[in-house]
Amino acid sequence: MKTIRTIIIAALGALAACSPATTELEDYTGYVNVRIGSGGHGHVFVGASVPFGAVQLGPTSIPQQWDWCSGYHSSDSTVIGFSHTHLSGTGIGDLFDITVMPVVGTVRYSRGEEPKDASPEAIAAAQASGMWSYADRTKEIAKPGYYSVPLTRYGITAEMTATTRVGLSRYTFPASDSSAVVFDLENGGCWDRAYDTKFTVIDSCTIEGYRFSTGWAKDQKIYFRAQFSKPFDSIDEITAKEYPVEGKEYSVNYFRADFHTTEGEQVMLKVAVSPASEEKAALNMSAELPGWDFEATVDAAREAWNAELSKAKVSTDDPEARAIFYTALYHTMIMPSIFSDLDDPRAEYTTFSLWDTYRAQMPLMTILHPERENDMVASMLKIYRKQGRLPVWHLVGNETDCMVGNPGVIAVADAVVKGFDGFDRDLAWEAMKATMTDTIRGLNYRQKYGYIPSDTMLESIAFDMEYAIADAAVAAAADYLGKPDDAEYFRNSSHSYRNYMDPETLFARGKMTDGSWRTPFNPYSSEHRANDYCEGNAWQYTWLAPHDYSGLVDFYGSREKFVERLDSLFAADSRIDGEDASPDISGLIGQYAHGNEPSHHVIYFYTMAGEPYKTADLARRIYSEFYKNADDGLCGNEDAGQMSAWYALSALGFYEIEPASTRFWFGAPAFEAVDLKVAGGTFKIKASGLSDANRYIQSVTLNGKPYDKAYIEYSDIVKGGELVFEMGAEPAVWY
Repeated sequence: MKTIRTIIIAALGALAACSPATTELEDYTGYVNVRIGSGGHGHVFVGASVPFGAVQLGPTSIPQQWDWCSGYHSSDSTVIGFSHTHLSGTGIGDLFDITVMPVVGTVRYSRGEEPKDASPEAIAAAQASGMWSYADRTKEIAKPGYYSVPLTRYGITAEMTATTRVGLSRYTFPASDSSAVVFDLENGGCWDRAYDTKFTVIDSCTIEGYRFSTGWAKDQKIYFRAQFSKPFDSIDEITAKEYPVEGKEYSVNYFRADFHTTEGEQVMLKVAVSPASEEKAALNMSAELPGWDFEATVDAAREAWNAELSKAKVSTDDPEARAIFYTALYHTMIMPSIFSDLDDPRAEYTTFSLWDTYRAQMPLMTILHPERENDMVASMLKIYRKQGRLPVWHLVGNETDCMVGNPGVIAVADAVVKGFDGFDRDLAWEAMKATMTDTIRGLNYRQKYGYIPSDTMLESIAFDMEYAIADAAVAAAADYLGKPDDAEYFRNSSHSYRNYMDPETLFARGKMTDGSWRTPFNPYSSEHRANDYCEGNAWQYTWLAPHDYSGLVDFYGSREKFVERLDSLFAADSRIDGEDASPDISGLIGQYAHGNEPSHHVIYFYTMAGEPYKTADLARRIYSEFYKNADDGLCGNEDAGQMSAWYALSALGFYEIEPASTRFWFGAPAFEAVDLKVAGGTFKIKASGLSDANRYIQSVTLNGKPYDKAYIEYSDIVKGGELVFEMGAEPAVWY
């Protein structure tokens, strides 16, 4: 051990972090089961955070496999430490920055290996490989803003909570002269690997540094300031083996702070993060969390969640349905996450999983979080200025280009047509147009051929169909902004998907440069990310035209034939053919795949087609079969909030099918009453007479007047008012 190197720095002025006291008597966080989606393939984050926070503080386990993309899985109780950043529900893993592990005694500074079996000898050998511990999940406490679990190897109980940019941990130690907290900057998770790290000792309680890593985000940089509630007795900086990254070698470090502890002594640790510098991290800490009141910080986190969750007050006698709804709402507010410092002039966001979230999470944002929507769009426009195009899947300052299409265009256009103006609209128009007329990622083929030929690139149908949806969104924005020529151009371009619609098989099918169809053809076939589709097959992608209902009807010849063909989707065999079929094709009803996003709008086509009772039947089946109050309660990846946003929005009784639209089409209300806090006050939704039998909308009134449309306008929702569904047992059409 080396003696402490003490560096005295000037005290920073404390800026009191204020959290307005809530007047709500109801604790909505008590309805949330944060473990929903922690099993199966849900990939959700389990730990402590606040809504849209930069910090997600929670356990990270040994495995670096697909089902551990969030660092946590209900089947596994290993803990290598508690990381301050996590993803939630994604299909790729990254982050896990600034991992800290409380320990007792001598440990090996490594991620470690899991035991080969459950024998004491195997466990002892595995624990010698690293500093990991089992967590006692029977005593785990997980709720919004707070997480606690005992570490059985060390006899330590770890508790944690968070503010937006600061994680606060409290460790209860046994009596020992070798208690310690180890900072691990080597181990991220899954695809992430550190390439440069630094620690600086500020004083006997404080360190700072950074972690630069490469992975899904090719060049991620995070800075931190950390402070203990008591001075450490000694420190040790451990340099791990060299790791080659892009032809260079860098030292990867651990830092150990040692303490003498008495039985039951509690040591607290604050870690503030910044995307800019250690100095900014220090400012974030002094402003957001200047003190050491752990319980008050937990209370503030709970109140921050209550303030957001209470924006939707549901009335139901079913505690399971209530838990599912509020957990879904909770999941929609973990990401996007703050990516700016407290003293920056405007809040910026990152973790934009837009291929997923443009469909429901972003539209839900425009209803429940209009105060954040302008900042999120402004963040996307800043990304455009930096990279020359709107984001696809943007992660902590990096464009990953993950998934197909140009979903950022759709999110920006959606804000434009809904009247948001807290950003530069001229820049937004420039960004949308420039992104859609670029020549990368297959757009050059669309410009040359009018579609992407399937012999030019993989996932051609998926790319082109998503581009078509984005074109329709730009056309809608052009209409709103008074640009009729542009609107016509992009609306025509949005019909490119029609090139794939094969009149013989009635499926979307690969078309070659010479105009011939791909053969052989099997609509049940899937090859993960290696054929004409993306995480799907012809059955699912045939319906990926939410912007062109009339075009689909024309293709099938009539409304009746369209409905007949749509019926066949849900009646088809649920088999998926192929040795490397996509694991994302899940939650099947026939060939409808609710576990993945391209299917999410499809049941609402029935409402468009004049048969809303079929939408209602399918929606209620999806509610009951694919959303459960259990660890394995989701039928697919949470996907950064989209899977839950589909439920939260649909359960209100409507859904935005068309891209960049102001129309929310009616489906199946799940609750007798919901009060939404909206920009104009309160929007009340009532489903009079709702029961399992009375699942069908018979008639609708808006603000006391008969309403004869199949959808409600966004403007009618956000200005407040009352929407009443009269429910009954007989299928009906009120429009």
